[in-house]
Amino acid sequence: MIWAKEETMSRAEIEAIQLNRLQKTVKRVYEKVLPYRRKMEQFHVTPEDIKTLKDLERLPFTTKQDMRDHYPFGLFAVPKDQLVRIHASSGTTGKPTVVGYTKKDLELWTECVSRIAVMGNAGSKDIAQICFGYGMFTGALGLHFGLENIGAAIVPSSTGNTEKQIMFMKDFGTTLLVATPSYALRIAEVAQGMGINPAKDLNVKIGLMGSELLTEAMRTEMHKLWGEDMLVTSNYGMSELMGPGVSGECEYLCGMHINEDFFIPEIIDPKTEEVLPPGEKGELVITCIYKEALPLIRYRTKDVTRLLYEPCKCGRTTVRMENLDGRTDDMLKIRGVNVFPSQIEEVLLGIDEIGPHYEIIVKRKNHSDILEIRVELVKPVDAYKELEALEQKIKYKLRIVLGLDAKILLESPNTLQRFEGKAQRIKDMRKEV
Repeated sequence: MIWAKEETMSRAEIEAIQLNRLQKTVKRVYEKVLPYRRKMEQFHVTPEDIKTLKDLERLPFTTKQDMRDHYPFGLFAVPKDQLVRIHASSGTTGKPTVVGYTKKDLELWTECVSRIAVMGNAGSKDIAQICFGYGMFTGALGLHFGLENIGAAIVPSSTGNTEKQIMFMKDFGTTLLVATPSYALRIAEVAQGMGINPAKDLNVKIGLMGSELLTEAMRTEMHKLWGEDMLVTSNYGMSELMGPGVSGECEYLCGMHINEDFFIPEIIDPKTEEVLPPGEKGELVITCIYKEALPLIRYRTKDVTRLLYEPCKCGRTTVRMENLDGRTDDMLKIRGVNVFPSQIEEVLLGIDEIGPHYEIIVKRKNHSDILEIRVELVKPVDAYKELEALEQKIKYKLRIVLGLDAKILLESPNTLQRFEGKAQRIKDMRKEV
C-alpha cells in the first residue's frame, strides 16, 4: 500500500514542487530570520538568485552549532505565539538544540510519519507498542501520531520496565514494535529469560526501528530472536529536521524513501563541501522546504550515506537514501586508519559464539592508539584453548575489515550494559590523556 500520491510522482513533478517550495522558503527565511539573511549576504546570494534546484548549492550550510549559537529561538521563522509544540535535544554536548512546531507543522509531521509507517507495512489493524521515551525527544510522539493517523491502536509504553512491556505485548496482542534496535534486542533477551519465545509466543510481526543505526548484521540478529517472518525496517529523521518521518524503508529493504515534496537531499564531501553526483557516498545534507517554524536550509546531518534514484519495486518514485554507514563525527581515527563503529558491528554480529552487545574503547599509551573491544559470550566457556581460539578468530576478522589489530576482551554472558534508548557503545579515552 502507498499512502500518498506524492510518493509516485514523476521526477519532473517532484522537482517542480521542490523548486516552488524552495523559492518560497528561501524568501521567507531571508525576510524573517536575521541569522540566515546575514549568512546569505556573506555568500552574496539573495532569494531572487534561486532560479533552479542547482542554485541550492549557492546557499550557505546550517549546522547544529548555528542552532546552539542562536539558542533557543533565534532561527525560528514564526513568533512564539504561533508555536503549539516545543521539543529539544538532550544537550549532552552543550546547549540543546530547540525545535518548534506550528499547527501546520504538526500536520506535516503526522503526514510524513504516516507514509513511513505504511512503507513498513503498518496498517489500521495493527496494535503498535511504542518503546521510545516520551518527553522532549521527538521519536515517541512523532511515531505516535503518525501511526494513530493510519488507524493503528497505540500502546504508549515508553521505555523501561521491560518485563511489563512484554506482559503488554502478550496480553494486548501487540503486532508492531517501535524501538531502537538495541532495545528491541533487549526486550527479546528479557522475554527469553522469562521463558517466552518472542517468535512463537508473541505476535509482533513488524519492527519500525529508529533513532539508531540499523546495520544488516543487526537486522539478522533481530530475525534470530523475533523470527524470520518479522519485517524489520529502518526509518530516519532527526529533531532538527522535524523528527522521524524524513525517510523510511519499504518491504523491499533497498534504501529509505525520502519524502521529497518536503525535503531536498544532497550528498557532499564532508571535507571540501562539494556536492557529489548521485550514487556517490558522503555526508547527507537536508533542506526543509515546507516547514513554518524552523525551515532549515542545507542542514549538515553528519550522517554518511548515498542517494539511489533507480526505480523501486514498491512503485514509489522518490529517491532512496542507503542505510547509514555511520556519522562523520562517530568516525574514529586509529593509528591513521579511519574506522566506523558500524564496520566493527558487522564483524561482531557475524560471529555465532558472541552476543549482539559490545563496547569499543580507544586508549593512548606511549603515544600510540590502542583499540579494545569488549564482547559478550553467548554461553560460558571454561576451556582456555577455546577462549584463545575465539579471541584470535575475532581479531583476524576485524583485521581483514579494519586493517589494524584490536585487543579483544571476552566477557561472561549478561555482563555488558544494556540500553533502553540509543546505545552508547564507544569510549574514546584519548582525550583524557
